[in-house]
Amino acid sequence: MGRLIDWCVDLWDATPGGKLVRMTLAALGAYLVLSIPVGMYWSMAPAQFDPVAGAQEDAEARGVKPATGYTTVYTLHRVMDTLLQKPGGYIGNDRMPPGVWLDNIGNWEFGALVQVRDLSRALRKDFSRSQSQSVEYPALTVAEPQFNFDSSSWLLPSSESQYKEGLEALQSYLIALADGGQSDAQFYARADNLNNWLADVQTRLGSLSQRLSASVGQKRLNTDLAGEADATQSTATASEQEVKTPWLEIDDVFYEARGSTWALLHILRGIEADFGPTLDKKNARVSLRQIIRELEAAQDTVWSPMILNGGGFGLFANHSLVMANYISRANAAIIDLRELLNRG
Repeated sequence: MGRLIDWCVDLWDATPGGKLVRMTLAALGAYLVLSIPVGMYWSMAPAQFDPVAGAQEDAEARGVKPATGYTTVYTLHRVMDTLLQKPGGYIGNDRMPPGVWLDNIGNWEFGALVQVRDLSRALRKDFSRSQSQSVEYPALTVAEPQFNFDSSSWLLPSSESQYKEGLEALQSYLIALADGGQSDAQFYARADNLNNWLADVQTRLGSLSQRLSASVGQKRLNTDLAGEADATQSTATASEQEVKTPWLEIDDVFYEARGSTWALLHILRGIEADFGPTLDKKNARVSLRQIIRELEAAQDTVWSPMILNGGGFGLFANHSLVMANYISRANAAIIDLRELLNRG
């Protein structure tokens, strides 16, 4: 039997096809081994940047003076560009190792992308328009739908190609803002415009907070129709239900929240620069800075090699509940800020 095995091995070695198979398997093994450190590098979230200083440098490079709205639009452009230019590029639509394995950074990207989409919509329908009957700025009618393209499209067309088209359109709007001879491109830093966008932010953070809190499972009473006795809904639901995030999705929700708060943190810094006079008039700048401080805390380093899911008062930490705490506090501060903006 041993001689038969040796004969088969010798025959395999002498066969050209056998050598090709061995070389292919060796190359595949080396590729998979190298994918591990590359994947670890690609999984690192991008560093924070200073939107105000960045916008100033960008304007100086163009030889222009930053106009109202320049910092906010620059920040939006840079956040989206970071998703495409960070190590590994945009990973959410990868179909090959190591990108296909990296669901954490993929969910981080999606969280940031949602904030990009919300702000681009606000630019198109509110910030760039003086009133409800005014005409939309053409470049923003291109950028907003491009950023809303399928985030997982791999080919024909790829997500990256559509997002790059959106960036080009957004860039043209940014350049037009700083052009003193161009009156069509405008950014109206009014309290009502800011309040409308903050309403979207509030609902996003509220949803993230609830999903993060569901990591340990909760029994929740149905409050869908609370506050209006005659209100109705499409189908009946239970008066009490248990909500719990599936175990394999806990880290996905956590990293989506990390990406969302990373993007929002930078956008709010840009908002503070452009809406400074409006915030000062309402004595609301400190409220905005409190939101930013809570979001900064949500970006603290996670020292654990994995996202822990201990009980609320259990022996081990629960990173989802910690993140939910910071997001809930930021959301509460947004509610206070919106009340201040509503006041005359």
